[in-house]
Amino acid sequence: MPVDNSRLKGFYKLSVSERREMLADIAGLDSDMVNAWAANGELDEDTADRMIENVIGTYSLPIGVATNFIIDDEHYLIPFVVEEASVVAAASNMAKRCQAKGGFTSNNDEPVMIGQIQVVGCEDPESARDSILAASDELIAACNDVDPILVKFGGGCREIEARIIETGSGPMVIVHILVDCRDAMGANAVNTMAETIAPKIESLSSGTVILRIISNLAVHRLARVSATFTPEEMSDSGDDPVRGSEVIEGVLQAYHFAAADPFRATTHNKGIMNAISPVAIACGQDWRAIESGAHSYAAYQREYGSMTHWEKDVDGNLIGSIEIPMAVGLVGGAVRIHPGAQANVALLGLRTANDLAKVMAAAGLAQNLGALRALATVGIQAGHMKLHLMNMVAAAGAEGGEIAAVAKIVRESGERITMAVVENALSEVRGE
Repeated sequence: MPVDNSRLKGFYKLSVSERREMLADIAGLDSDMVNAWAANGELDEDTADRMIENVIGTYSLPIGVATNFIIDDEHYLIPFVVEEASVVAAASNMAKRCQAKGGFTSNNDEPVMIGQIQVVGCEDPESARDSILAASDELIAACNDVDPILVKFGGGCREIEARIIETGSGPMVIVHILVDCRDAMGANAVNTMAETIAPKIESLSSGTVILRIISNLAVHRLARVSATFTPEEMSDSGDDPVRGSEVIEGVLQAYHFAAADPFRATTHNKGIMNAISPVAIACGQDWRAIESGAHSYAAYQREYGSMTHWEKDVDGNLIGSIEIPMAVGLVGGAVRIHPGAQANVALLGLRTANDLAKVMAAAGLAQNLGALRALATVGIQAGHMKLHLMNMVAAAGAEGGEIAAVAKIVRESGERITMAVVENALSEVRGE
């Protein structure tokens, strides 16, 4: 179950071990899950060696927790695995700013994935397509015979589609099997079904089947999340509607730029994936598949544009929404064998893959607003560089107690944060 309250006042002031203890108490996690977050819970080499080939070790990234998320009237603490400063803080900040209107609301599709079967060499492509469609019931039954457990849990092949495309190799008949994957991402089930019915497809079409593979453009498995932000919440102080209205206008202008220009939309959408991909990694998901599907959908049947939509309602509130393919699962894959992924899923209190999909979409929407608001006000670098400062100080060669002392000098200087300023502060601390 999700947590009772995602507002963790003073959480950032705690030590790393104190944060782990607090989260374990809030989410009811056992000691093994807490250890999975600690240094001694690193993925062991035997498990790593089973996951991929030619293993030589493991590689660590920070796990941070975004707070303040209310989605469908339930509180969530969202784990991010990411190396970029300001991502977790921005998502948490923006999630807090929509609570006056109830937080985020989801409206997701059923978890239906597409399996593609490529048929070439058909003498009469139209007749081949028609024959395949006429045998839909038989093909669906054959698919479902492959995975009776999926069918038992309410999933399985739902529909057969077929179309003809013109290619450099001549016309091809492309068959789609639409499979409800329930709480699985679905790649294994869909690919197995496609391979199973390939011989029958060849017989019906008098052609040759080449590819039999899932599509990551999951247009039937969309996650939709929306939220409303009042002018008061969008202001710096939280109670200045005039300033908040100015901020909203700036956000809308920044969004309209991304909606109209693919060069801007690419960076705009990268900011959205700054949240979605880290949550996917934290929860053992195939984040490459999610990213490819998201960017493809942003150009699906239109020029590449924004993954989000922003507008102002009659009361002057900012309304944000996101619609994005979300092929995620809680059955199979890394989520079942990686101890860190298991701990992160437990922290979220996920019950279904749909829960994970809406959490990731909400995180992406919040992250997008964080970037738009920063761009429309102080600029993206100001907040980012402040949070990145400690990394810069360490990179300059500061050690131990020098790090905090150098950072303090840089902050109090009021200068733009650059490596030159950091190095000068380090020299000052060392009396050079």
